[in-house]
Amino acid sequence: MRLLHTSDWHLGRTLHGVDLLDAQAAVLGEIVRLVAEPPDGIAVDAVIVAGDVYDRAVPPVEAVALFARTLAELAAHSTVIVSSGNHDSAIRLGFGSRLFTDRIRLRTDLAEVGTPVLLGPAEAPVAIYPLPYLDPDSARLALGADGEPLARSHQAVMSAAMDRVRADLAGRPGHRCVVVAHAFVVGGLASDSERSIAVGGVDSVAADTFAGADYVALGHLHGAQQPRTATDAVLAYSGSPLRYSFSELGHTKSVNLVDLPPAGRATVTAVPLAQPREMAVLTGTLAELLAVDGYTEHWLSVTLTDRARPDRPIDRLRARFPQLLHVEFAPAGLAPAYPSAQLPVTERNPRELAADFIAHVTGLPAAADELELFAQAYDTALAEASAG
Repeated sequence: MRLLHTSDWHLGRTLHGVDLLDAQAAVLGEIVRLVAEPPDGIAVDAVIVAGDVYDRAVPPVEAVALFARTLAELAAHSTVIVSSGNHDSAIRLGFGSRLFTDRIRLRTDLAEVGTPVLLGPAEAPVAIYPLPYLDPDSARLALGADGEPLARSHQAVMSAAMDRVRADLAGRPGHRCVVVAHAFVVGGLASDSERSIAVGGVDSVAADTFAGADYVALGHLHGAQQPRTATDAVLAYSGSPLRYSFSELGHTKSVNLVDLPPAGRATVTAVPLAQPREMAVLTGTLAELLAVDGYTEHWLSVTLTDRARPDRPIDRLRARFPQLLHVEFAPAGLAPAYPSAQLPVTERNPRELAADFIAHVTGLPAAADELELFAQAYDTALAEASAG
């Protein structure tokens, strides 16, 4: 059986205020073409979307329309299995799930944890267990035994979910097992664009939790990667299909083609997705950056190193780089924090306080005449307060 694994579409997201819907439509169109016309001619039996279809619980109508269109286009060629992520509203995403045909399976209900989607011929059956995002505060009640809530942790609720998966699988001899989960697995590398799911300061689950599965289609982390496990399971994040922050600049965005034979380990082939627009990060003085060639079509983040803030820097940069999204200032020779900054304010010399404040605001060390002027004003104010 061949699966296509994708996740973290985040439809409706913006990047520094820029609407990404057209870019998202472009990469989803690539995924549809990959399913409709596999490059090696091997058909995709199921498309798995491992959570975070939308970027927020109440997505814009344009994002809903794009999802509906993509779902229909994929279902014309393959079975589509979608589970909810931490950004999704499980209820909204799962609306109408009981009305869809067998080609579309939405799994957002905790009551269905451990109930598989069965695919494949009788001689090579596959049980796919889509797990909706398991928020500990709600899943610990739904997955607890005998009315007793589980511990309030991601590890506890994922372990309970996998116990249900293994219990169901035990009654299906000969079935290969695929688990779909939206979670932060120990060993995964995060980027700046994932929302924290920490509960009690802990946001991860152990990779060995998924023992018994043949392939675990993971969502949540935006970089494609395969966490290590001591079990026979193959764990993989497909990553997001689009770059959602400048921290993802080095990511090669892709989807996973997963080949699952009747016996033996699953093999994972990452298929790169062309990005509708490239990203770049530039650093230098305003004059240096305005002299740089290229980058006019890139989404751009700029760090200015001028010691004094230039006149109208953003307007001048945007005239040269129309797709400029972000500008920050980090003057060369930025003054380091004074050692006294670690002391309580009441124990610090007022002159040092003034020096730290000036360095923080301007990014430059305080000049001697500035500190002298402050010292005179402070002494005058102190004398007037004492006289009063």
